[in-house]
Amino acid sequence: MKYLKHVKEEAARCLLCHQAPCSKACKNGDPARALRAIRFGNEPLAARWLIPCSEADLHAAEQACILDDQPIRLGEIKKVVEKQECKICDRLPSLDIDFCGIHCENPFFLASSSICTEYEMVARAFEAGWAGVFFKTICLEEINEVSPRFDAVCYDHSGAFYGFRNMEQLSEHPAEVDFEILKRLKQDYPTKIVVASIMGQDEKEWVQLAKMAEEAGADAVELNFSCPQMRYSGMGSDVGQNPEFVLAYTSFVKHAVSIPVIPKMTPNITHIQQPSLAAFFAGADAISAINTIKSVTMDEDANVSGKKTVSGYSGRAVKPIALRYIYEMASNPMMKGVKLSGVGGIETWRDALEFIQLGCSNVQVCTAVMQYGYRIIDDLILGLQNYMASRGVEHVSDLVGECLPDFVMPSNLDRETKVFPTIDPEKCIGCGRCFLSCKDGGHQAIAFDSEKRQPRVIGTKCVGCHLCRLVCPMGAIGLSKRINKVSKF
Repeated sequence: MKYLKHVKEEAARCLLCHQAPCSKACKNGDPARALRAIRFGNEPLAARWLIPCSEADLHAAEQACILDDQPIRLGEIKKVVEKQECKICDRLPSLDIDFCGIHCENPFFLASSSICTEYEMVARAFEAGWAGVFFKTICLEEINEVSPRFDAVCYDHSGAFYGFRNMEQLSEHPAEVDFEILKRLKQDYPTKIVVASIMGQDEKEWVQLAKMAEEAGADAVELNFSCPQMRYSGMGSDVGQNPEFVLAYTSFVKHAVSIPVIPKMTPNITHIQQPSLAAFFAGADAISAINTIKSVTMDEDANVSGKKTVSGYSGRAVKPIALRYIYEMASNPMMKGVKLSGVGGIETWRDALEFIQLGCSNVQVCTAVMQYGYRIIDDLILGLQNYMASRGVEHVSDLVGECLPDFVMPSNLDRETKVFPTIDPEKCIGCGRCFLSCKDGGHQAIAFDSEKRQPRVIGTKCVGCHLCRLVCPMGAIGLSKRINKVSKF
């Protein structure tokens, strides 16, 4: 357990149990909370919950671990995090931020999905610390879901996955029932933000649903132009792929209600600028993106009576795609000043920060909650607050769009210099992965001493692609200084 990377790997084995036996066995400290902090991007803060634990506490916690074949090595984790300890700043900044004219206690919202379909669910989320909810999409159609309707692409057997596919459609409640839920939520939690996600089939339905949302006391209305698995044509992503429909329906709703209107864009399109520009010109108060990406998985256990279909893909695997679309909207000079709500693959505070730095003043989370529960809000809030405090940033709004100036066209990237990889012999264990990857997938720029089990970068061949750094399982390969390329001619 010499390096923090090992701690992350060990913590990744934790099942993140409900009412964790390890913490129940401790008289002092909270090992389960520490492991959760490590899993969700607050590794240096984990010591806060482990330092109070005595050796007897940790021994009892390991004995209580339900991974009885190989319990989480809490004692070893404590030794490392104590050395890496980063104290929580004395004065943490507020995370309050305005989003399309609505004051929010923090930027973290539940995304419209199965994680927010009932009053009791959303109430628990609000009490846990979530600032708001985009309630599951309300329609006037009768929804009859399939079973099973979820599938996942997993990377281990701990219940974690990096890709999630769903065949779920919209709320199964009658519209009147859903709007009554929204009304109750707003009455019982007046400081929380309640957004009604709606979907109609024509102008009449869009306007009717929007007015019902406003009458129920919703703070805003999200127009679902993006669901990829509707039973009927002319709904969901069929609308989002047609800028004329986006323009028309957004305009109809804007003229019908006084609350903010937030169209939700589909990623199932080549150029998101076209429908998003249509929404912007129609007067949208903000734009949210993205919804799930059309996909196919082949697991036989996900068949519906022996049949398969195309449906929506989400989870951490889609984050780079979501960030691309956010960037394209935020950097569009014709949409200057547009307010954005980012959705897609957000699991940790660092994920959320990336969306914020690209221009989002609001972020929505879904798949991570489906995996780990509403409790992840603790680390989202703490991580972002501590990051801001460490930088001396007072307001979340100061972070919005700060990384946009870093982006240039591919033709404008620096092509006259390069950065060599550098191998740390203290961390390198001699597995030879870097050698194999460079030999078969790179530029044959790493030599490997089989007797000493030591790799070595061949400077005359290395082009600085850094494939070796990415495949190293120990984090033993880093960056050297950027230098000018030597001309080949």
